[in-house]
Amino acid sequence: MKRRQFLGAAAAVPAASLAQVQPQARALNLKITDLKTIAVNVGSVNWVFCKVLTNQGLTGIGEGSITSKEATLSQAILEHSRFLIGKDPTDIELLWQGMYRYPRWRGGPILNSAISAIEIALWDILGKALGVPIYKLLGGAARKRVRLYKDVGSTPEAFLQAKQEGYNAAKSGFVTVKDELVIPTFAVREGINKLRDVRKAVGDDFDICIDAHGQLTTVMAVEFCTRAEEYRPFFIEEATQLEDLGELALLRSKTKAPLATGERSFTKYGFAEFCTRHLVDYIQPDVCHAGGILELKKIGTLAETFRVEMAPHNPQSEVSTLASLHVDATTPACTIQEYSPNRAPWVADLFYGGAVKVKDGFADLPDRPGLGVDIDEKVAAKHPYKPVNRPNNVFRDGGVADH
Repeated sequence: MKRRQFLGAAAAVPAASLAQVQPQARALNLKITDLKTIAVNVGSVNWVFCKVLTNQGLTGIGEGSITSKEATLSQAILEHSRFLIGKDPTDIELLWQGMYRYPRWRGGPILNSAISAIEIALWDILGKALGVPIYKLLGGAARKRVRLYKDVGSTPEAFLQAKQEGYNAAKSGFVTVKDELVIPTFAVREGINKLRDVRKAVGDDFDICIDAHGQLTTVMAVEFCTRAEEYRPFFIEEATQLEDLGELALLRSKTKAPLATGERSFTKYGFAEFCTRHLVDYIQPDVCHAGGILELKKIGTLAETFRVEMAPHNPQSEVSTLASLHVDATTPACTIQEYSPNRAPWVADLFYGGAVKVKDGFADLPDRPGLGVDIDEKVAAKHPYKPVNRPNNVFRDGGVADH
């Protein structure tokens, strides 16, 4: 099957199941009346939420949190008001196509994150209108629960804590940078030393995920990945930058370590080459950036076709986590989900106590109508947006280093 034929077929499957439920939703005569954004500061990051309002009082919540550009993202979400107001929020595919294709300039991190936040909110409205969890509208469950890996620090103690909590997989960034100074030999050597210590602590059957954060040069990436092989990482994430797939192909030819990437790629088009060329073992689309719930489902179908596994990226809030879980539940290719719980008491209050249920390193399938969670705007107002700067890494000569 040619790539273009496959992408067309993949798009048609979820749309068909949506068409079966739309007559019931249309009977509600739902119309979009407004959009609003809610930005919440959580220390080193800001979460950006989108709320879609309707004429029947039903609202939907979505998330598009993107580091360093949250204020720009908020405006990008609101700019869609003139296109969306007055339209039926259950026409999800039609509205997505309009938001993505009508602008002269398509794609990019800001536009795709804005569309993703709105699209998630539209699914939330549809699920609430029909009284069912979103995953039931995507074809129903493909599994009984969803395996999680937890984001932790790069010490043996942090990994052991995750193991004690019942997880059988965890992730950290082992590449070592001190005081924003990148010394390639030190960064790789210390990263491998940390990995060795973690493997010794957790034993052979605990899966160690590594996030290189795109910090490695090509030479560093080859050395790091080949030296990591003996410690059997579950995957090494973003060992290369996304601009040149040739660099990723080169690394693929040099190492046996499983590779992963995709958090900064968008839509099914951004993942086609990863899958058709088998450049990675795991793709990592982020529901908040890749295009939303239905687009994540399409990306999962692409992965399934080419026997690539999917491990969705998700360092954001409970809204992002639940949006991911609805797709994970229905997608055979999804084998593990990133989970980064924030334990601050006020964060639990922000989500009215929360809805993600985790036991022994697995998440239960969502069981509430729609997305399954909402935001207390009074709590959000106590933690308003604050500008946050990411680290400014440099090499010893003062040149800019990736982060």
